Amino acid sequence: MKKYGLDAELIYENVLSCERDIEGFVLEGSADISFPDGKMRLENAMPQSEGQRANYVLWCPETFPSDVVIEWNFRPLREPGLAMMFFAASGRGGEDLFSPALSPRTGEYPQYHHGDINAFHISYFRRKEPDERAFHTCNLRKSYGFYLTAQGGDPIPNVEDAKEPYKIGVVKHGARVEFYVNELLIFTFDDDGKTYGALLGGGKIGFRQLAPMIGEYSELSVYSVK
Repeated sequence: MKKYGLDAELIYENVLSCERDIEGFVLEGSADISFPDGKMRLENAMPQSEGQRANYVLWCPETFPSDVVIEWNFRPLREPGLAMMFFAASGRGGEDLFSPALSPRTGEYPQYHHGDINAFHISYFRRKEPDERAFHTCNLRKSYGFYLTAQGGDPIPNVEDAKEPYKIGVVKHGARVEFYVNELLIFTFDDDGKTYGALLGGGKIGFRQLAPMIGEYSELSVYSVK
């Protein structure tokens, strides 16, 4: 099948409709996870006053190849806050993300961009700080490090107008990363493998949220790109 103009094959599908669907998922930090209306709802379990300790990451246990398309449905239910997707995540030495050789992670952001893992992450629906609420963007960062590699406008409205879920799409193909909302291209990034470190290969994907946001997720799909 065609996905964003590429030949792709479905390799993972998860509707995220009930607790059974996330058996084996790994939560780093504390979160309340529920499934009203057959969709996964993420909410902080610690109060926002705890700062970074109130934030968390929920990892899918599968390891995916380097060239992929990732799609999921997202709807914001409470702001302020921020939603993020990690992908191509693995140890800096090539270890599996959950290797006991890596330092424990508890959801605090520096552990993910200046710890012992490499990853891309896209932050979208950024409504945390005053400048983010005043000018809505989606950001792509590459780690190790905290490199802002691409940025584009965020078309998702504030909570009161987000009546339906939005289809989020991430394409990682060769040295290129693309980000889409409802098939609208938001940004592209062509990695030269030098400026921001070596090219990243395959790895794991994970959802991150910043307190006190509540978000709803469903219909996660991953495709290998031929």
